[in-house]
Amino acid sequence: MRCPFCDADQDKVIDSRASDGGRVIRRRRECLKCSRRFTTYERIEETVRLMVIKKDGSRVPYDRSKLLRGIQQACYKRPVTADQLTQAVEQIEDDIYRAFDREAESAEIGRIVSAHLQRLDQVAYVRFASVYKDFRDAEDFLDEVRQVIATSKLQGPGQGKLFK
Repeated sequence: MRCPFCDADQDKVIDSRASDGGRVIRRRRECLKCSRRFTTYERIEETVRLMVIKKDGSRVPYDRSKLLRGIQQACYKRPVTADQLTQAVEQIEDDIYRAFDREAESAEIGRIVSAHLQRLDQVAYVRFASVYKDFRDAEDFLDEVRQVIATSKLQGPGQGKLFK
């Protein structure tokens, strides 16, 4: 495994644990060159690859790294930990694989991601929604923020605050 800090290919495993109901192995590693620690995850590769149907009708293989990158961008400079991001991606993938056998429309994947982000962090949700829902102008953005505020008021005091 290559170190994400110095790119060396020598490390030792410090700790291994099963996670996600035994479907994933989490390994804590230490680079033997720079002594920094990092975490890796091992999971079974899906035998049937999920294809994503894009808006233009083209089909591309599902790519977990694209999902993670999109969520990371939405959560940039938000109080969301790396563990929360990883857990969100795992839950989103579970939902996707439960809902779709071989093909999923990108809009449906976006809907699932939006639902998870709305529970995780409302600002990240609005950021994601601005791209996913293809906001045309500031009014679209404000409409979404108003909906989020209205929803958080229904949840009760102290829950789901958009701004602090």
